[in-house]
Amino acid sequence: MSGAEIALLAGIGLFAGTFGTMIGIGGGVIFVPAFLLFLHLSPQQAVGTSLCAVFFNALSGSISYLRQKRVDIRAGWKFALATLPGAWLGAWLSRYFTSQILELVFALLLTAMAIFIFLRVEPHQKGKDEQRNTRTLVDFRSEVFSYRPKEGTGIIISFFIGIISSLLGIGGGIIHVPTLIFLIGFPVHIATATSHFVLAISAFFGSVSHFFLGNILIVPAMVVSAAAIPGAQLGAVLSRRAKNRLITRLLATALLLVGLRMLLKFAGVY
Repeated sequence: MSGAEIALLAGIGLFAGTFGTMIGIGGGVIFVPAFLLFLHLSPQQAVGTSLCAVFFNALSGSISYLRQKRVDIRAGWKFALATLPGAWLGAWLSRYFTSQILELVFALLLTAMAIFIFLRVEPHQKGKDEQRNTRTLVDFRSEVFSYRPKEGTGIIISFFIGIISSLLGIGGGIIHVPTLIFLIGFPVHIATATSHFVLAISAFFGSVSHFFLGNILIVPAMVVSAAAIPGAQLGAVLSRRAKNRLITRLLATALLLVGLRMLLKFAGVY
């Protein structure tokens, strides 16, 4: 690889690590389009290499979030285990994807998620009757988060997220975060932290599957991962300072921009 390519990969890794951790998406939404658009990797290589980088990014971010005491470990383990069968299945299915199909599916998924979040940017606030039997987490700053997660729904959805994440190489955070917020009932900051915890586990097993399928390019994966690790630490710090509305707006904006860019590429408009 040339020096320019290494510098480009390092820049992608640093940005994806920072921004991805800040909003809890793991960076795959940045890695995959970058690998396809700039490095012209095959769909399988882009997906496998991305998922490997997502693992290291999510692991680094999860360590910071665990220190902040914002990870719902009780629910996170259940969601992570539910993603594992799907992660293996998604890696196996990825062999049947062409570049055009991957770009179209990815673009439509991101655009749809962005519209959903923009329309529901404020999470549903539970009434007094719904606040009974809530779960309470107290973070490192003594901020109290009370909520009642729908764990059963989360486990079922996590299985399908495992398939999509491994199939598209995005780690699942881009879907898991809005799901945790709007469907499962997590506060925004707990959702971003717990999503990263789930990502670290599911992306590891998805990466192993892709490794044995020969889909991971070692050098690009090492470069972006090395840059993403410090970026993830920075993103976790920025996340604890950001307001709920800002995080959800940033998440939706990131999805929409990348989705539209890939739709334009699919249509032949550069």
